[in-house]
Amino acid sequence: MRADYGLRAMIDLAEHYGQGTVQSAQIAARQRISDPYLDQLLTALRKAGLVHSVRGPSGGHTLARRPEEVTLAEIVVALEGPSTFVSCMQDEHTCQLGDHCAIQEVWRSMEDASMRVLQDTTLAQLASRQSATRSQEMYYI
Repeated sequence: MRADYGLRAMIDLAEHYGQGTVQSAQIAARQRISDPYLDQLLTALRKAGLVHSVRGPSGGHTLARRPEEVTLAEIVVALEGPSTFVSCMQDEHTCQLGDHCAIQEVWRSMEDASMRVLQDTTLAQLASRQSATRSQEMYYI
């Protein structure tokens, strides 16, 4: 959930990149995320160096780097931590089977494959896809 909502917020910031700061209330409304939860996500993203925040009445948030320079891997790791599948991948001592666990290799392969996809996808690519899907929407009267 954190990664999904955090990615939506970052895509929103990417779509408004270069237009000044964006207030969190605007992001929350557009992305249908509660304000308090969005604040938690933005705090984590700011601590990771992905978002720059400005306080005050004309403040808001911007991407700390250009959308082309931010990978989804950076965002997911900032919000979820380094391992996204099972706890035994983070701490080998939690696995009751230890080195004799056949499933660990599968989890590791899945994690490596998903991390490659996240590393190969930039925020700019997702923002472009988002804009394209929005322009394809049809309205009926």
